[in-house]
Amino acid sequence: MRIAFMGSPDFAVPALRALHDAGHEIAAVYTQPPRPAGRGHRETPCPVHRAALDLGLEVRTPARVKRDITQHDAFAALNLDAAVVAAYGLILPKPMLDAPKRGCLNIHASLLPRWRGAAPIHAAILAGDAESGVTIMRMEEGLDTGPMLLKEATPIGPDTTVQVLHDALSEIGARLILRALAEDPPATPQPEAGVTYAAKLTKEDGRLDWSLDAAALERRVRALNPWPGTFFVHSGEQIRILAARIEPGSGTPGTLLDDTALVATGSGALRLLRLQRPGRAAMDADAFLRGFAMPRGAALD
Repeated sequence: MRIAFMGSPDFAVPALRALHDAGHEIAAVYTQPPRPAGRGHRETPCPVHRAALDLGLEVRTPARVKRDITQHDAFAALNLDAAVVAAYGLILPKPMLDAPKRGCLNIHASLLPRWRGAAPIHAAILAGDAESGVTIMRMEEGLDTGPMLLKEATPIGPDTTVQVLHDALSEIGARLILRALAEDPPATPQPEAGVTYAAKLTKEDGRLDWSLDAAALERRVRALNPWPGTFFVHSGEQIRILAARIEPGSGTPGTLLDDTALVATGSGALRLLRLQRPGRAAMDADAFLRGFAMPRGAALD
């Protein structure tokens, strides 16, 4: 089948490789343009861009496509059977959505209609969902509103981190998109009930609000690392929390209940297990506390 692939981050790479290995004719790969990265701010291609070059595929990196008629025409000229979209990062206009014979198929990292939007993997953990999954959807102009072709669920355990869930969903998506193209399953409209939205995350979302209960804070640590990262401020420094555990305890929220990083929350307490100062290596709490004072009774912001 002649297809275009449209994606940018690590999440999309397994699907691209699976499509290539299955023998589909990938006419072009669309990705976000290279961005400055690292200390030298060198222009760096995204993960899908790098994978496409490794596979010897044509890569296109338009900065925008919504109102660029030349991009619409170039996409239509590919004469595609289908386009596969996985976390591409640009909104596709109707002329592009309608150009492939079987439309544009999206690999969405949630069980639609739950968690439409930009950050569905994080949102599922933050909300304490028991499961997440992947939906293959035929795209339309609305935000993740298109009819569904296939779904597959996977559990979210009490220790599941966003990276673990991300990797599991990425592999499920690669498997499901092959099925969708091979089987051409009937499309099912999304139900109107149960719609939720996962907003785009910002760095400030990582600042912990100690008035929340310990369970909600522990989920934030699992959901928001490595990006945007969870943190608090103490002694003028922004300290990242990379791992934490719920424990019994009570006190004024944000107050240290002992000398080994047990913090009172709105309900219960949170044991900080792994921490990182700016510009330093991440450390387990016992090693961290030997070089950075966090005494009992101190308040964390």
